[in-house]
Amino acid sequence: MSHAGGRPYLAIPGPSVMPDAVLRAMHRAAPNIYEGELIEMTSGLIPDLAHVARTEGHVAIYISNGHGAWEAALANVLAPGDKVLVPATGRFGHGWADIARGVGVAPQILDFGKQAPVDPDRLEAALRADTARDIKAVLATHVDTATSVRNDLKGVRAAIDAAGHPALLMADCIASLACDRFEMDAWGVDVTVAASQKGLMVPPGLGFVFFNDKAAAARAGMPRVSRYWDWGPRADPEMFYQYFGGTAPTHHLFGLRAALDMIKGEGLEPIWERHARLARAIWAACDAWGQGGPLALNLGTPAHRSHAVTALRLDPPDGTRLRDWVAGEAGVTLGIGLGMADPGDPAWHGFFRMGHMGHVNPHMVLGMLGSVQAGMEALGIPHGAGALDAAAAVISGGRD
Repeated sequence: MSHAGGRPYLAIPGPSVMPDAVLRAMHRAAPNIYEGELIEMTSGLIPDLAHVARTEGHVAIYISNGHGAWEAALANVLAPGDKVLVPATGRFGHGWADIARGVGVAPQILDFGKQAPVDPDRLEAALRADTARDIKAVLATHVDTATSVRNDLKGVRAAIDAAGHPALLMADCIASLACDRFEMDAWGVDVTVAASQKGLMVPPGLGFVFFNDKAAAARAGMPRVSRYWDWGPRADPEMFYQYFGGTAPTHHLFGLRAALDMIKGEGLEPIWERHARLARAIWAACDAWGQGGPLALNLGTPAHRSHAVTALRLDPPDGTRLRDWVAGEAGVTLGIGLGMADPGDPAWHGFFRMGHMGHVNPHMVLGMLGSVQAGMEALGIPHGAGALDAAAAVISGGRD
């Protein structure tokens, strides 16, 4: 008999849990899109978004998911035939490279596999080898949502500078914004891509591109940019509709206003610390389980792990069996093992992920971990003891 009655918990790495305040803000009649409250509210979103990205630069909002934001960023600074360097640490680096191919840009991929971050020395060497300076941008993923690798973007910038290369640094922060520490200006990032459905706690549908003056100069040198993707009118509109290239995503904006108010109320530093502590609690539990069974974290080095998502593996098909049991019996949905093996490969059923981004707290994380442990016990999956005690000790501050 299932015990999944009650409120379900979506513990996947996006869409993340939506706060009640966001849901309440969106649950309203359609507003006037020509004057009044919506117009007055929208201009106030821009500085608050810039604050979350830690930038004094420009902000463009798109009605899109993260893939759309990828394309928007590329369209403004790269022309067909241009070359980019993509240090890939999992599925999403390859995904951005594929979007680049689709708009006629040629990606050179430096593949670091699925269990290691970008090696700055190897990146620097690739840029030094580009003596003709054909590479126009480096497309770096801050957190790869599939592998849970967190890359050192400050180190990526240092490698670009050490090579004396003029390439733009473009960062995918879709999974990391408002979860992991990110300092756009201080780290020398020229273009940042983000989306609404993860750390910003709003339903999928909004993409964001942040860009500095160096990137704006690159845009000014472009022969053309499509009317819809052009970030110029969006970042500096003369009329309200130009923020969105047409009709505004009204209810998403109301939800975003509520989410940004929550972020401002908690503060970015406390938000980063909350995510870090909850991530360490999850890792402690997983380490304990792994002492007596096959469960293992994808990344052995804690400094390389995201604070928003944890990628794990079991002996197949136990990853899928565990996900199915936890969803059906406990009302907790875990993430699939995205990109770790082909769906037709039996190994695919050994991977899964835990999302812990945005609107999460200790009781949610401990409940998820307890449900996973119950699932392993019910399914006879070998695992070590003391996992929940280890997680609780981290949350209480006893094992930092």
